[in-house]
Amino acid sequence: MDLSRNVVNKMLKNDAFSKWLGIELIEIKEGHCKLQMKVRKEMTNGFYIAHGGISYSLADSCLAFASNSYGIQSVSLETSISHTKKVESEDILIATSKEINKTTKTALYYITITNQNEEEIAHFKGTVYRTGKKWFSKKV
Repeated sequence: MDLSRNVVNKMLKNDAFSKWLGIELIEIKEGHCKLQMKVRKEMTNGFYIAHGGISYSLADSCLAFASNSYGIQSVSLETSISHTKKVESEDILIATSKEINKTTKTALYYITITNQNEEEIAHFKGTVYRTGKKWFSKKV
């Protein structure tokens, strides 16, 4: 396995919330992540559409995995999301990250979330702080 996958596996090991969401890792490499999940009935709100926190949480996990994929522990500084289409129970959501800028201290990512019909349902922007601390003390 490569470093990026090892980091994400370690992160997911104790990530109860991502497990509850049913997040599946589709692709991971340095600076890039693609995740998928299915929206369940208990994720909907009083309007019978997915709570905005569901797509936000999927995007936040995508940000975390992409930004930590270099093996350096990174934490979110600022995030925002714009929802563009409603999400319903049984929809499949796919979050795909794009690294915009990375320095030794910070990195900026855009995450696009689409549904099973390849319709964009949300756009997420996240800035992370790169701590400099390695996930593993030796090469894995």
